[in-house]
Amino acid sequence: MINEVMDYLRVMLRKIDPKISWCDERLNFQATFLQCLAKHVPNIYSAEMDPLLEKQEEMVQAAILYPLECYLFGEDPGIFLEKLQQSGTSQLCGKVFKGGEATYSCRDCAVDPTCVLCMDCFQNSIHKNHRYKMHSSTGGGFCDCGDTEAWKAGPLCTKHEPGASGSAKENSECQLNEEIMENSRRVFPSVIKYIVDMLIWEEEKELPPELTTREKIDSYYCVLFNDEHHSYDHVIYSLQRALGCERSEAQLHTTAIDKEGRRAVKAGHYASCQEAKQKIKRHSENISQRPLHVEVLHADVTAHQKFALRLGSWLNKLMSYSSDFRQIFCQICLREEAGSEKPCFISKLMLWDAKLHKGARKVLHELIFSSFFMEMEYKKLFAVEFVKYYKALQKEYINDDHDRVLSVTALSVQMFTVPTLARHLIEEQSVITTIAETLLEVLPEYLDKNGKFNFQDYSQDKMNRVYAIIYDLRYVLVSKPTLWTDRLRERFLDGFVSFLRILACMQGMEEIKREIGQHVEVDPDWEAAIAIQMQLKNILLMFQEWCACDEELLLRAYKECHKAVMRCSTNGRSREKTVFHLCGHTLESRPYRVSADPVSIHLPLSRTLAGLHVRLSKTGAISRLHEFVSPEEFQVELLVDYPLRCLVLIAQVAAEMWRRNGLSLISQVFYYQDVKCREEMYDKDIIMLQIGASLMDPNQFLLLVLQRYELADAFKKIKPTKNQDLIKQCNVLIEEMLQILIYVVGERYVPGVSNVTKEDLIMREIIHLLCIEPMAHSAITKSLPENENNETGLESVIDKVATFKKPGVSGHGVYELKDECLKEFNMFFYHYTKTQHSKAEHTQKKRRKQENKDEALPPPPPPDFSPAFSNVVRILNCDVMMHILRTILQRAVELEIHLWTEAMIQMVLHLLCLGLLEEKQQLQKSPEEEVTFDFYHKATRMGSSALNAVSVLMLLERLKRAPQLEAQKDTVNWILQMFDTVKRLREKSSLTTVAATLGSDATKGDESSQDKEKAERKRKAEAARLHRQKIMAQMSALQKNFIETHKLLYENTLEAQGKEDAIMEEESMSSAIDYSRIALGPKRGPSVAEKEVLTCILCQEEQEVKLESAAMVLSACVQKSTALTQNRSRIIELSGDTLDPLFMHPDLPCGTHTGSCGHVMHAACWQKYFEAMQLNFRQRLHVEQIFDLENGEYLCPLCKSLCNTVIPIVPLQAQKINSEDAEAVAQILSLARWLEIIIVRISGYSVKNAEGEKENLPAFTSKGMGNSALEFHSILSFGVQSSVKYSSSIKEMLILFATTIYRVGLKVAPNEADHRIPMMTWSTCAFTIQCIENLLETEGKPLFGSLQNRQHSSLKALVQFAAAQRTTSPQILIQKHLVRLLGVLLPNFKAEDTPSLLEVDMFHVLVGVVLSFPSLYWEDAVDLQPSSISSAYNHLYLFHLTTLAHITQIEGHEDDQGTGPKHESAGRICTMNYCSYFLFVYCSCFSQDVPGWLVWDCVKKGIMPYLRSAALFFHYLLGVSPPEELLQVSEEGQFKALCSYLSLPTNLFLLCQEYWDTVNPLLQRWCTDPVVLSSLKGKSVTIRYPRKRNSLIELPEDYSCLLNQASQFRCPRSYDDEQKHPVLCLFCGAMLCSQNTCCQELVDGEELGACTSHALQCGAGVCMFLKIRECKVVLIEGKTRGCLYPAPYLDEYGETDPGLKRGNPLHLCWERYRKLHLLWQQHCIIEEIARSQETNQIFFGFNWQLL
Repeated sequence: MINEVMDYLRVMLRKIDPKISWCDERLNFQATFLQCLAKHVPNIYSAEMDPLLEKQEEMVQAAILYPLECYLFGEDPGIFLEKLQQSGTSQLCGKVFKGGEATYSCRDCAVDPTCVLCMDCFQNSIHKNHRYKMHSSTGGGFCDCGDTEAWKAGPLCTKHEPGASGSAKENSECQLNEEIMENSRRVFPSVIKYIVDMLIWEEEKELPPELTTREKIDSYYCVLFNDEHHSYDHVIYSLQRALGCERSEAQLHTTAIDKEGRRAVKAGHYASCQEAKQKIKRHSENISQRPLHVEVLHADVTAHQKFALRLGSWLNKLMSYSSDFRQIFCQICLREEAGSEKPCFISKLMLWDAKLHKGARKVLHELIFSSFFMEMEYKKLFAVEFVKYYKALQKEYINDDHDRVLSVTALSVQMFTVPTLARHLIEEQSVITTIAETLLEVLPEYLDKNGKFNFQDYSQDKMNRVYAIIYDLRYVLVSKPTLWTDRLRERFLDGFVSFLRILACMQGMEEIKREIGQHVEVDPDWEAAIAIQMQLKNILLMFQEWCACDEELLLRAYKECHKAVMRCSTNGRSREKTVFHLCGHTLESRPYRVSADPVSIHLPLSRTLAGLHVRLSKTGAISRLHEFVSPEEFQVELLVDYPLRCLVLIAQVAAEMWRRNGLSLISQVFYYQDVKCREEMYDKDIIMLQIGASLMDPNQFLLLVLQRYELADAFKKIKPTKNQDLIKQCNVLIEEMLQILIYVVGERYVPGVSNVTKEDLIMREIIHLLCIEPMAHSAITKSLPENENNETGLESVIDKVATFKKPGVSGHGVYELKDECLKEFNMFFYHYTKTQHSKAEHTQKKRRKQENKDEALPPPPPPDFSPAFSNVVRILNCDVMMHILRTILQRAVELEIHLWTEAMIQMVLHLLCLGLLEEKQQLQKSPEEEVTFDFYHKATRMGSSALNAVSVLMLLERLKRAPQLEAQKDTVNWILQMFDTVKRLREKSSLTTVAATLGSDATKGDESSQDKEKAERKRKAEAARLHRQKIMAQMSALQKNFIETHKLLYENTLEAQGKEDAIMEEESMSSAIDYSRIALGPKRGPSVAEKEVLTCILCQEEQEVKLESAAMVLSACVQKSTALTQNRSRIIELSGDTLDPLFMHPDLPCGTHTGSCGHVMHAACWQKYFEAMQLNFRQRLHVEQIFDLENGEYLCPLCKSLCNTVIPIVPLQAQKINSEDAEAVAQILSLARWLEIIIVRISGYSVKNAEGEKENLPAFTSKGMGNSALEFHSILSFGVQSSVKYSSSIKEMLILFATTIYRVGLKVAPNEADHRIPMMTWSTCAFTIQCIENLLETEGKPLFGSLQNRQHSSLKALVQFAAAQRTTSPQILIQKHLVRLLGVLLPNFKAEDTPSLLEVDMFHVLVGVVLSFPSLYWEDAVDLQPSSISSAYNHLYLFHLTTLAHITQIEGHEDDQGTGPKHESAGRICTMNYCSYFLFVYCSCFSQDVPGWLVWDCVKKGIMPYLRSAALFFHYLLGVSPPEELLQVSEEGQFKALCSYLSLPTNLFLLCQEYWDTVNPLLQRWCTDPVVLSSLKGKSVTIRYPRKRNSLIELPEDYSCLLNQASQFRCPRSYDDEQKHPVLCLFCGAMLCSQNTCCQELVDGEELGACTSHALQCGAGVCMFLKIRECKVVLIEGKTRGCLYPAPYLDEYGETDPGLKRGNPLHLCWERYRKLHLLWQQHCIIEEIARSQETNQIFFGFNWQLL
C-alpha cells in the first residue's frame, strides 16, 4: 500500500514541479498558488455526499501540500520536520483541551483557578504533591505549563524544563535559515488570505475570479447547518420528511452535522437542491418556530471552503514546529493594509466567527492557540485587537445560538487572566470601561422608564450569554496590582465609574409593593435579578479589594460611589418631614412605610459604599474622608434608610404581612440571606446600619429604626386590640427588630469593623456551624462563602477548631468541634437561619445539661470596635434603648401575655448581656473616670419619676420568680451576677485593685451560685429516683401476688413442659447416638422438622405451614446472572426459544438466580395486593420505569424490594429411618445391584412407551451390567410410600413460580406446558446454592449459621419447592429428563445429544438427578414415591456417582500449578497406592512420575466448592442438622466434617476402592470419551477446579490513574479525536464509549447504547459501570432501568465527588469497593435500582436504553 502511494506521489510531482511553478521568481506566487487550487480542489472534493476521506487526503497531499512543503522547506518535508522536531520544543505546553479531558489546578501555586495543567504535565510536575484539584474540561482551554505568570512556583514540568528533550538547543538549532523564512513570508500571506476569503465567502453560486478556471457546471449541494434550537430527533424527523430517506441515513446526516457544524444532505441541480431546502425549512418550522438553517451552495464553493479548513489544519500543525513560523504567521495576520480602515486578517476572522459553522470555528480557535498564544508578544497584540472589537464580538455572541466554548469570545480567559497583560489592557485599552459599557449596551431592553433594570419575561439563554461578559470582568480583576501608576489609577477609576453606572441601574430595581386585597395571580420573574447579584458578588468584592490597595484610589472611589448613591436616593425627598417623639427625643424624617410604599431588595450601590467604608476604617484612610466628602454632603440618615427598609421588608415577610405577594418574594428573601449572596447583600446592610449607629445620635438612630419597623406606637401607651393577627405581627416585628439591634451591636467579626482577621471570621463561621451538629467537609464548604478564587479558607483554620472523625463503610467523615471552642458560641449568630438557631440552642443546652451545668448561654465577649465604629456601643445605653428594654420586661412581669413572647425576652436578656460585657471590658481596660459607657447606671435607674416606676434591674429580680419563664432563669441569674460584678468594678478605687480581686470575687460569686444550682438539681434527681424505686416495688408486689393466686396453673404448666422436654431429649438421644449429623445413606440422622407458624405481612394473621393449608409465599426475585461465569467471552443467547437448559456448562456462563427479601404473605393476600397495585398504578406514567407490572414485577409491601414472583413455602416432611431395616437393606442393595434395578426400571419404561416415542429415548443395553431377568417392579421392593398431596392453593403457586423461572431464565413467553419448566426449576435451585456458597467462601464465613435470615428462608423454600415441583409435571417428562441426566454418569443411557463429562457442571447434574429420581417410582394405577430408606440409598448412590464423576473432571486437565512440599505423610502414601492404580485406569494419560500428594491436593482443593454446595442442598432438602465443625471457619476441620455429613470417606480415593468392580467400567468409558482424551493430552482447554472466585476488576488506588487511562481512550468506531464519555465495566474491565451514536448497536430491532448492549452479554442485562470523567457508578438492568451509585473513591475527608465538582484528590476506599462487590454477588443490583428510582424520580427522564 505504501509503495502504491509513493508511486502515485511521484506521478503527481512530475505533473506539478514546484521548482518550475512556485519557485520561479518571475511568477506571482499567489496567482500560481490559486491556479493550482482552482485546478485540483474541485476534483479532489467532488464527492461531498459520500466522501472517501482517505483517498481525498492522499490526493490533497500529493497534488497540493507535498509540493507546497517542498517549496517552503527546500528539501524533503518529512526529513526537515523530523530534524526540526528533534532540535527542540517550546517551553510552553499549549495543549488544547477537548471536552471531558482531565485538567489539574494547584491550590498552593496557581495564581488563579483558571491556571490548569494537562495530565502529562501534572504527572511530571511538583504540583502532584501539593493540594490540587482535578476537573473535567468543558473544552477550549489550554495547558498553562511553562507560563511563569500562571504559577507562583513550579511553572515548568520536567518535560518542558530547559534541557529536557533538547529544549536547551532551541535557541540555536531551531532558528530557521533565511531562505526558509523568506519562503514563509511568501507562502503564508497567500495561504492565509485564501483561508480568510473562503471562510467569509458569502456567494452561494460564484467563486472569486482567480479560482474560476473551468466552465461552470450545474452541480450544487443542499447544505444543512447545525443550531442549538432543534433537538437531535427533530432534525432526523425533518430530514426524513423532506428527503424521504431512511431513519439510519437521516441519523448519519444529523450526527455529522452535530459534529462538524454542517453537511451536504442532497446533491443535484440547483432546482432540486432549492426544492429540498424549502422542504427542510417547512418541515422544521412545523416543529419549532425557527426553521433550520439551510443553504444551496455550488459544488466548487463547498470544495474550496472544505479545503480552506484543511489548509488551516496544515498551518496549525506547522506552528508547533518553530517559533519563527509562529511569529511570521502572527505578523501577517496582524498586518493592516496601508491607508485602509479594513481590519486585519485575524480580526476579520474573529468578527466573522459567529457566522462560521462549528468545524470552521474549531480550526480557527486551534490556530489561534497554536500561534498567538504561544508567543507572549503576539498574545499581547492579539489581546489588543480582541479588546478593540470586544463590543462587536460580544453582541455577535449574544445573538448567536452556539455554546460559549465554540465562540471566539471564550478566548478572553486566556488573555484577561495574565496579570501583566490585564494591567496593559487596563492602562492602554481601558478594558474595564469597555466591558462595563458592553454590559450596559447588551441589556437595553431590560431598562425601564426610570433607567432601572427590570428582568420580567427575560430570556434565560440571553442572560446566560450576558453572564459571560461578567466573567470577563472577573478575569481582569482576578490579580490585584502590587505597583500603581498614575495611568493605571486613572484608567481603573474610569472603569470603576462605568461599573457604578451598571450598579445604578440595579439600585432599587424591580421594586415591589405589598398586596393587600388579593393574592398575586402570577409570580413575577425574580431569578434573573438574583442571578446577576450572584454573578456580581465576587466582582464587587474584587473592586473593593483593588481600591483598598491604594489609599488615594480608595478615597476617590468612595467619593464616586457616594455620589452615585446620592443620585439614586433623591426620589422621595419631595415629601415633607414628619416628627416622631419618644423618651424626650425627637426625630424628623420623611414619611415612608415599607408596608405601603414600593421597596426593593436590590441595593448594590449602598452595599458597595458600605464595603468601601469598612476598608477606609481598616486602612485608617477614614481620617481623610472629610477631604473628599464633606459632612454636609454625607447625609448618613439617607445612606442608612435604604438598607434599613430592606431589613424591615425581611421582618415583615417573617411576620407574614407579604404572603399575598407569592413565592417570588419568599425566594428573594431566602437568597438575600443565603451564603451565595449574603456577603454583598445581608452582611453589607448590617454594616451600613453599624455605620449609621456610629455616626448618628444613638437615640435618633433607634427612633429611625422604630419608625421604619412601624413600631412607634408599640412602645407608647398600649391601645388594646382584639385582632390576634395584628398582635402576632407586632410581636414578630419587635423580635426581628431586637435581633437586628443585637447584630448591629454584637456582630463585629468583620475586618475594619473591629481588629480581626479574615481567618478569625472563618473560624467563627465554622465554630457556629459545628455548634449545630458535626458536619462533613463538603457541608461546611457549602456553608462558607467563596472568594474570587473559589476558595473558602476552610483548610487553613479547620484543624484549630475541630477534629476529624473518619467514616465507616457508608456515610462520610465529619468534623467535631473542639471543647475549648464551645465558649465562642453565640446563640444569636447573624448567619443562623431560624431552624439553625433553634437546633444550635437545643444542642448546646443539652450538652450543658449533660455536663451538669446551668443552661445559660450568654454571648462571648466581643472584640472591640475599631475607632471608626466605636460609637456603635452607645445605642446600648441610650434612653430609647432603655425604654425598649424596660417596656418589654415590664409587660412580661405584669403578665400581659399577648404583648410579649419568650423569644422577645430572650433577645432583651441578650442585649443586657452585651451591655454589661461591654461595660465590664471597658472598666477592665481603663480607669472608671475615663469610661463614659454607663450601661449599669442606666439599667439601675428608674424609668421615670412616677411612683410605680421601676428599673431594669428591679424587673429582672421580679422576672427571676416568674414561672412562665423558667427556661430563662439561668440566664437571668447570670445577668444579675454580672450586675454585681460591674457594680464592684465601679466601686473599686483603682484599676490595679480591680484587676487583682475581680477574678476571685467573680469566681466565688459564680461558684456559690453554681453550687446552689447543683444542690437543687441533685435533690430533684434523688427524689425522682426514690419515686421510681417505690413504683417498681409496687409492681413487684403485684406480680408476686398474681403468681401466688394462680400457683396451681403455673405448676401444671411447668411440669408439663419439663416432661415434654425430657421425652424429646430421650428420643433425640436414642435416635441420634452416633449418626445424628449424617445426611446421606442408611445412617442418616433425623430431620429437624419444626412447627412453622408464620405471620402474613399484609393481613397480620398467623398460620401454620401445612401441606393441606392455603399457601403461604415469600416475595422473590428471579434474575439471570453471570456472577459465577469463568468465561466472559462466551456469547450469551439472548433468547432461549431453542435453548436446552438441562445441562449447565462448567463455565457457568449464565444462570438463573432466585433471591428473596424473606417477607411472608398469604398467597391470596399477595394476589389481592398485586391486582390492587395494577389498578392503582396503571395510570401513573413513571411506574413502568420502576417496575414492569405486565411481567409480574412489584415492590415488596414491607421493604420495597423489587420482586417478580413468589416462592410457595412447602413444609419439610420429617423422615425417620429404622436402623434394623436399614441394616437389612444394606446387605442386599449394593451399588451394583442398585444400578441393575435402575437400568431394568428405565428399560421397562422405554419398552412400555416405545410407540411413537422411540426416537426420543436412548436404546438401553445391559452389556457388562445388570441381569435382564430382574423384574420391572423390583425397585419398589425396598420401600415405597404414597406421594405427598398438596392443597390446590400450593399447587397453583408451584405452577406460578415455576413458570416465572422458565419465563425469566429463558427470556420467553410464559407456557405452563413447556417441557423445560422442570429443567429450569432444578437449574435455578443449583445455581442459587452455588452463588450462596461462593459468597460465604469469599466473605470467609462458615457454611452454616452465618446466612442472613432472608437467605436462609429463601434457600429453604427454594429447595423444598424444587422437590415439590415434580408433582405438577407429567412423570414421563421427568423420567425423560432423568434419563438424559444419567446419560452423563452411566454410559448405558448415553444418547447423541448427551454432552461429555467435561462439558457439564456436576452439581447441576446432582441436583437434577436427586430431584427427578422419585419419578421412577411412578405407576399407572397409583402415585408412589420412595420410602425413607429407599430415598436414603438413592441419594447416597447418586451423590457418590456424581462425586466420582467430579473427581474425574478435576483430574481431567493438565496441572500447571507447580509442586508443593516434597514430604509425604502416612495418609498421603496410602493415598498414592490407590492413586497410581486410579491413574493407570486413565489410559496412562498421566506421566507415571506424578507424585500422589500433588494429585490428592489437587482433588481436595477442587472438590471443596462441590461438597459445600452439596451439603447446603441436602441440608435444606432433608433437614438433617450439620456437624458443629461446619458452624466454624476451619479448612481442615471443614473437609472432614463435610465428608462425614455426606457419607464420604475422608480419603476420597477409597470411594473408588469400595465400588471398584462397578466403577472400573464407568471410569474406562468416561476416560475414553474423545473430549476427555483431548483434555488429558493437553490438546484442549477445560475448566480448572476449583473455579476462580469472581470479583470486581482491580482498580488503581489513585483516581488520577483512571483519568489518565480515560484520556488515552479512543472510540474504536470513530475516526475523529473528539473526547467521548468513557465508562469502565467493573465486571470485566472493558472500556466503552457511552452515550454516543457511534457505538450504538441494533439488538432485536432496538437501538441500544454501548453500555446497555455490553451489559446483555457481560452481565445478562445487569451490569455495573464507572463513569470515569464524572466519578459515578452506574447500575443498569435490562434496557429501561438504571441508577447512579456513589463511586468507591473518596477524598481525604471521606466523601465522594460526583462530577468532580469539588476536585479534591480521590483514592480508592477498599471497604466501599467491597460493598459494591457484595451488591453484585448478593444479586442486589436490581433491588438497589428499584429503590433508587422510587426515591429519586429525577432520573425518569434519562434514556437508559442509549447509555
